[in-house]
Amino acid sequence: AVVREGLPLYFRGRGKDGSPIITFPEFSGFNEVSDEDFVNVVTYLTSIPSMDAASIGFIIILDRRKDKWNSAITSLARIAGCFPGNLQLVLVLKPSRLLQRAIADVSMRLHRDDFKLKVPVRMLLSVWTLNLHGYIDKGQLTCDLGGTLDYCHSQWIHHRTAIENFALTVKSTAQMLQQFGTDLAETELPNDVQCTKDLLITHTEKHDKLKDELKLAIKQGNTLLSCIKDQASKTESHILNPDEVENQTTAERLLAQLDETENAFEQFWSRHHLKLEQCLQLRHFEQDFREVKVSLDGLTETLLGLSDTGDCVAQVEHLLGDLKTLEDKESLEKAQLHAQHGDQLIQSNHYAVDSIRPKCVELRRICDDLSNEAKKKRDILTKSLEIHKRIDESGVYLLASQAVDRCQTQEGAEAALQDIERYMNSAKEQQLSHLKDLSNQYEIVLSEWVKVQMKRITMFEKRHASLKKLSAKQTRPVQPVAPRPESSPKRTLPKIPHHTAPSNFFVLPFLNSHIMNELIETERLYVEELQSIIEGYAAALDDPELIYLIPPSLENKKEVLFGNLPEIYVFHQKTFLKELENSVEKPELVGTCFLKRKEELQIYEKYCQNKLRSEALWRQCGDSMFFQECQKRLDHKLSLDAYLLKPVQRITKYQLMLKEMLKCSKNSEGTAELEEALATMLDIIKSVNDSMHQIAITGFEGNLNDLGKLLMQGSFNVWTDHKKGHSKVKDLARFKPMQRHLFLYHKMLLFCKKREETSDGHEKSPSYSFKHSLKMSSVGITENVKGDIKKFEIWYNGREEVYIVQAPSMEVKNTWVSEIRKVLTSQLEACRGISEQTSLNSPFTQTRSTKKLVTNYPGENMIQLPLSKGLSPLCADPAPLTNPAWRQRITSL
Repeated sequence: AVVREGLPLYFRGRGKDGSPIITFPEFSGFNEVSDEDFVNVVTYLTSIPSMDAASIGFIIILDRRKDKWNSAITSLARIAGCFPGNLQLVLVLKPSRLLQRAIADVSMRLHRDDFKLKVPVRMLLSVWTLNLHGYIDKGQLTCDLGGTLDYCHSQWIHHRTAIENFALTVKSTAQMLQQFGTDLAETELPNDVQCTKDLLITHTEKHDKLKDELKLAIKQGNTLLSCIKDQASKTESHILNPDEVENQTTAERLLAQLDETENAFEQFWSRHHLKLEQCLQLRHFEQDFREVKVSLDGLTETLLGLSDTGDCVAQVEHLLGDLKTLEDKESLEKAQLHAQHGDQLIQSNHYAVDSIRPKCVELRRICDDLSNEAKKKRDILTKSLEIHKRIDESGVYLLASQAVDRCQTQEGAEAALQDIERYMNSAKEQQLSHLKDLSNQYEIVLSEWVKVQMKRITMFEKRHASLKKLSAKQTRPVQPVAPRPESSPKRTLPKIPHHTAPSNFFVLPFLNSHIMNELIETERLYVEELQSIIEGYAAALDDPELIYLIPPSLENKKEVLFGNLPEIYVFHQKTFLKELENSVEKPELVGTCFLKRKEELQIYEKYCQNKLRSEALWRQCGDSMFFQECQKRLDHKLSLDAYLLKPVQRITKYQLMLKEMLKCSKNSEGTAELEEALATMLDIIKSVNDSMHQIAITGFEGNLNDLGKLLMQGSFNVWTDHKKGHSKVKDLARFKPMQRHLFLYHKMLLFCKKREETSDGHEKSPSYSFKHSLKMSSVGITENVKGDIKKFEIWYNGREEVYIVQAPSMEVKNTWVSEIRKVLTSQLEACRGISEQTSLNSPFTQTRSTKKLVTNYPGENMIQLPLSKGLSPLCADPAPLTNPAWRQRITSL
């Protein structure tokens, strides 16, 4: 703007060594220009040449031929003081008037040294001499300096203005693209299909708009470059001067920068657009997966509800028709196609492979389970149909039609025998034996009606043998006896008991035997599964052929992943399974097996305590090729983590089987052992569950093992009411409960705060921060608190500290109060036993302890055992509690 408004500084031409030339023409108002404007103009002119040209140094031509020498001196001083570039030479055209020229000569002789120190100056007399052309080629000077350079200052300003505007456009465009890229990178991907579609449309519209801006900027740059080049194309002999070459180079450089920005932006957009499209594919896949999963679950429920037994041919055929209808449904085909679609997404390098692959595996697993279940039911129904058809042909109805009273005479027995032999001669070969083989093979799935018919078939041969004996007997004739009239006087016939009367005598042992067989068969299968885990996975970690597949996070972590599984396998394979097999003939003795191995079964506690660490390690490396190869070799349908859950499931299964056996063994031999075995297994499950909570306790300074057995644990609302402390704090504590998780040991009661911790986005695992503890030797309880039947008091050191505890239910409260009472009672009995052996002067002979003390609340019971400090009471071993809620938790685990 300063150049345009009247400060005529020219940037034109080059020196012999390529140095840029800046001309200060004659200008009467030069001294009136402010220093700021002068510096801005000179700084701008020195920034136009390339760095190579600027490094050579600038040449300044100061034209003062028509001016006074003082003006020339002032101009030289200003140039020397604020010129920003590398100054090579200053050529001064002295004033042409005689007086001013004489003053210039005298002044130069007096001040030559000053000028040499600051600015290299050459004083030239006149432009018409060859002095100026000796420094600068004639072709690089304009006509007013005696040269031939074609230069238009207004055109130069026009080009430079256009270049600067284009540079600003390039800069603003690059900033917009960068901001858009930042917004894209910080955008979180939606979790549903519609939002993903909307986001894709919004980002695409913004991209297209910026693309148009980019195209407009490129068009502007090409137009500018064409204008610069058109100057050279006017005449064939025209050659671009250095200024025009600089302008063309600048325009081309800006266009190249814009092109690089466009390429980088398009690459980033293509990646982002691909991720958005893959996100949309993933959301569609997840939505379809949920729909297919619901359909498969409904199909599974229907299939499991379909009966695999029938009472006649028509009913079995109807069931087979229903089964075929289920198999022909589109749900299975959709699931398979959806799994194939997931495989295609995985092969296309989708970013969410870890989310897609498990869903494909689950769909195929469900389809396989459905197919296997349908095949199993089809085989059973097919065999059942065959059995029904053979029953129809087996002569069962012949046996039913033969009256028993007719067979009492020799003639009637012979007639019945002839009927049976006639059928047996006409029956198909091996029909009865084949039918019996089928019934024995599929006895479990036969309906009661079919079993009755099969029993009749087995009676066929017995009837044949009996009739043969009757017909062959030659005894005295039987005297016919007239039947007794219906109106016989009040004589009642003896009641013949129905077959249902002694049913328990036969059914219960049969059911017990059946449960025993199931227990042994599942135990064998369990041992086989443990063996496959140890030999197929644990041993494979030491296999040289697979060592390259082992992920780094799994190295030296065998014990973390498998825990004490080898120890569990050895116990069941060498000890427990054999003892169960030895009891197969006497199921009533199975309870002894569990009681005998009570201590060995405690090994499950260690396994369950390690389960959280094992699951965390599995989440890190479960998708590795090592486990996939092991699973492939074992031909397992499920991954390792499903098999590592087997011990937890097995230890909870025993108590269910013992319960079933106990139902079938009421008041019979071994019932007491079964009841004790059931209580033992429930106690083991409770101990396992409690120990898994105990290992989550943090901040306790001491050894938890020194506190005795963990008896109870659970969450409560707790209020404090202590004698010590500020009254306001005490009043506030009455109304605001604390959430505390209590752990009851033989020797101590711990108060902890439960915290939920999330790891790697997986399910929350609790931890318990230790807050306070009470020694049971100084604890007392008040069973009832006014205002709430679910509350009870735990107080310490003669009510110096009082804790009001609110249980979630009356059942929980009663259980805790009972257990605390047992602990205090056992300590009281231990104290009494010790006091009987001590002298009368012993502090334990004083009447300090009492079982019932009157509290501030009339009619309420409380118990406290006053033991002296430092005495370690003998801890009784209370009977294990069987809380259904805890059993449910460990069963679900």
